[in-house]
Amino acid sequence: MKTLITSICVAAFAIALAPAAEAAELWRASGFEQPESALFDAANHRIIVSNIVGNPGEADGNGYLSVLSLDGKVVSRHWTAGMDAPKGSAISGGKLYVADITKVRIVDLASGKLISTIDVPGAVFLNDVTSDSSGKVYVTDMLADAIYRIDGDRPELFVKDAKLAAPNGIFADGGRLIVASWGKGIKPDFSTAAPGGLLSVDLATKAVTPLPGAQNFADLDGVVAIGDSIYATAFMTGTLYRYKVGEAPEAVEQFKPGSADIGTDGTRIFVPLMNEGEIAVLSLD
Repeated sequence: MKTLITSICVAAFAIALAPAAEAAELWRASGFEQPESALFDAANHRIIVSNIVGNPGEADGNGYLSVLSLDGKVVSRHWTAGMDAPKGSAISGGKLYVADITKVRIVDLASGKLISTIDVPGAVFLNDVTSDSSGKVYVTDMLADAIYRIDGDRPELFVKDAKLAAPNGIFADGGRLIVASWGKGIKPDFSTAAPGGLLSVDLATKAVTPLPGAQNFADLDGVVAIGDSIYATAFMTGTLYRYKVGEAPEAVEQFKPGSADIGTDGTRIFVPLMNEGEIAVLSLD
């Protein structure tokens, strides 16, 4: 894990891309410290940004959350402290749930105060978080091929399956979870023996199913669904992909390596650029 940041900064793969003029960058905000996620907080009209600040797998107490306005102004640089390496987050029941290595932090949305910590037994490297329509929270464990579910403050193993292939991004979409897989055979520089793709996990049956035409095409990180499109980032190349059922994934924007856990308000995508310390905001046509 100690080589993750430096390795990813220099990693690049020759991937065949089919650029499409589907996204236009509106603005960027800078000054963050390894921003890993950018979550849209609809009730409070803001973006919540997680800052890792160091080794993504080290419990060093350096991590924190920031608040960004929807027009790119930093509202609070250090909104929530007391974390190690915060990554993905989700809102449920008026609380913010944040993945933090082997724990899930719960933050009061009104004050930004860290109010509790949930230890997740067996967790290795918790990464992204989402919540379903009933308020249950789901957290990926990238290095354990697992997804945990949290109901209130009770964590449980929801599904563990090799087909998840290092699940990173996760997004609740009706009766399923959309999962962005990093890939199989992760190497010390976080490249893979086989790239990841997009998956669906049925909430009722827990069945893991690859999305047609979106298998083994990139080492994926963040994922969101907007209408009939799924957008996902490939961290190692910085590519933002769009996928529609029946079509091959296509590149809609190219950043430097380090595009991580994206968020959306339904018309825009918020892209954390981890290696540049920036948040980029894109408008979708």
